[in-house]
Formats: sequence, structure tokens, C-alpha cells
Amino acid sequence: MTSLRNLPSIDALLRASTALVDCYGHVQVTEALRRVVDEARQAALEDAPVPSEAELVARAADALARAARPTLRPVINATGVILHTNLGRAPLSDEALAALAGGGGGYSTLEYELEAGVRDKRDRHIERILTAVTGAEAGMVVNNNAAGVLLALTALAQGRAAIISRGQLVEIGGSFRVPDVMAQSGAIMVEVGTTNRTRLRDYATAIDEQAVCIVRAHASNFKVVGFTETVPLADLAALAHQHGLILLDDIGSGALLDTAAFGLSHEPTAQESLAAGADLVMFSGDKLLGGPQAGIIIGRADLIETLKRHPLARAIRADKLALAALGATLEHYWRGEALEKVPIWRMISMTLDAIRVRAEAWAAQVGGDVVAAESTVGGGSLPGDTLPTWALAPHVTQPNVAAARLRAGDPPVIARVSDDRLLLDPRTVLPEQDSLVVAALKEL
Repeated sequence: MTSLRNLPSIDALLRASTALVDCYGHVQVTEALRRVVDEARQAALEDAPVPSEAELVARAADALARAARPTLRPVINATGVILHTNLGRAPLSDEALAALAGGGGGYSTLEYELEAGVRDKRDRHIERILTAVTGAEAGMVVNNNAAGVLLALTALAQGRAAIISRGQLVEIGGSFRVPDVMAQSGAIMVEVGTTNRTRLRDYATAIDEQAVCIVRAHASNFKVVGFTETVPLADLAALAHQHGLILLDDIGSGALLDTAAFGLSHEPTAQESLAAGADLVMFSGDKLLGGPQAGIIIGRADLIETLKRHPLARAIRADKLALAALGATLEHYWRGEALEKVPIWRMISMTLDAIRVRAEAWAAQVGGDVVAAESTVGGGSLPGDTLPTWALAPHVTQPNVAAARLRAGDPPVIARVSDDRLLLDPRTVLPEQDSLVVAALKEL
């Protein structure tokens, strides 16, 4: 049996760990040293050699570095999935990042009016640009779209009937189910039509003195094809207004530009919903809008004011960082520069030639084949739609092992494995990250 008397004492190890103590603190270093000594003692009892003092200190340093590394880390998305939910959805523009720093690095006018020197409301910062971009009478922001839907139903339909098609009782990511949200709001859900076909007369038949609103929920993450029928939004609006009801339209992804212009299916835009007669339109900020996580509500000024006054609004309001980044992102749309400035729209509109040039530049430095592939929008948007792309397929014998090694790098590079090939798609890699991708591939 290896002699345990050769194990250094904790005091001796601490004297050799002054740099670690300066970095992590005395308590953390002491605990780490005790753990590595205990592990070494157990191994020695099984006839393993006793590590040297330097080796034990190195083990403690490695353990401390791993513990100190944050789990929320920047990664390089080479998967070709533009709105990758697991990777944080939409990356922000440079201007949005600058707005984050400006709004969070010091004090701000979040709820302060400079000219009068009095308290003001935070909604004013975002409402101006929201109405300018969408043409809505008024708008407000909460922390995500699910919260926006919950607030609208709670404030306007609690204890009253909300009419919705059975085909729109959807579930999106994270087990968010429309029926559950309606139940939580206290609204009485009235289902009409069938899963695949709902007609205008189905809605009309369900209207009674209890009814207060009609709800449309866009099926953003799946498609129903074949023998189907839905009611155009303008017809729903006419019916609702004929009976004095409110039309709520949850469009989900928050498109402000026409996705069909880029070879994708048409995704309903906020502007179209308002033009069709929706009284309130609700959508996300971090999907096709390309900003931070937020729930955006636009529409009639009187209804928005009712929502702002509801007690739930304070519980789900957006913070100053989300407001700053969202405001900067919306400015890109107002200036007509979203395709150039908003990263997800740069990716969607990127030409095949530009993608191929980048993939070939990677291949020239690390080898591999440039192959035709497909990118997807992701994020619960445009299900089944793809964009043609070019990807680099490095020459690796074990693609899954290679993908794991890329994920273990610093920064981690997230690739995909398809048809037993490792693929890296330049479409979702920010241009300034190209050199980092090449360096990571060279490490393979």
C-alpha cells in the first residue's frame, strides 16, 4: 500500500497556492484542496501513487477554474438554425448591444422626465417607436409573449367568454399551451369548429351575452395541411365588431418584414393584423423581430390603457435592459435598415454566393468539402421551411466525437451532424467569428 504519510498537509498546500488564494479567496481554495487531497487519499488506499504537492495544487486549480466558469456562455452557432431556441434565439445588433451598455452601465431616465424633473412612466420610451413602426394607436411591452397573452385575457376577459377555434389550441415550446393560459386568466374558453376546419358561422353561433372577445392564435410552430379551412382575420374582425366584441390576435413570431420576399412562407406581420382590424396584436421580441426577449402588445389606445392599469402588468413588465435593446432594434425598422443591421435578417437575406465564399475560405485553411445543405429559421417560426445554403464538411472519421470536441472548445462551436457528416453552416456564424471557427477546426 502506498504510504499516506507522503500526502502534503492542507497548510503546506495553501502556502504553495498563494496565487489561487488571490484569485478565488481563502475559503474556496481551502475547500478545493481538501477535496483533491481526499480523492488522492482514497486512490492511494487502492495502491495509486501519491501525487506531488505541485500536482495537487494543479488539480485544485483546475477544479476551481471549472467551478468558476459560468454555465451561461457565449457560443458560435454553426448549426444553420437562425433562431436557435437553445442557443438564445436572436443575436442583437451592435446598436442594441450599445443601448444595453448605456442603459445598464449607469443611471438612466427609466421612470424620470428630465424637463419637468418628475417621475414618469417607463412605457413612454418604447411606445413612441412601436407606434411609429407598426402604425398602431398605442403599445406596451412585457417580459414575453406568453405574458402578453395572459395579461390581455386577464384584463379584458376574466369571467367572460373568449371564443377560439379548436384548431388554434396550440402548444409551443416549453409546454406553453393556449388552453392553460386561457384558464389561468379566468376567461371562459369557448371552442368552435374542428381541428382542421373552422368557418365564420362557427364563431357567429357561439356569440352570446357572455362573449367579450374572439381570439386568434397563430400556429407558428406547425402546419395543418390537406382538408383545412380557416377564417380570414378581416372577416373575424368584422364579425367581432358587429357584435361589440374585441378581436385579440396572437401572431407569435413578431414578423415586421415579409418573409415571403426571401423564399420562405408568408408569416403574418403585425402591420397586417392591425390593417385587418385586430384590436390588439401580441407577439415576441426575440424571434422574427430580432431583438431581446419581450412580449409586445399593440393596438387600440383604450385597450392598451386598460392593460397598463391592471395589477398583473407590473408583475410581468419588461426591465430597463430589454426596453433599451428593443428600442434600438425597432429603430432599425423605422430607419429602413433592418436587413443590414438586424443579425437574423442579415442571415435570412444572405445570398448563396456570399455563403459559399465563406465556406470555401474555411475549407482553404482547414480542408474539407463545401457541400450543399439547408438552413432553417427555427425558434418556432415557419415550420418546415428551409433556405438553401453551403456548409463545410470537415474530413473527420467520427463526426459525433468531433462535434463534441468543438463544443468543448473556448469559445464552444456548435455544429450539426447530418448523414454521418459534420457540417458547419456559415449562414448563422457572425462574420467576425470566422477566424474563431477556423481556429477551432484546426484544433481537431
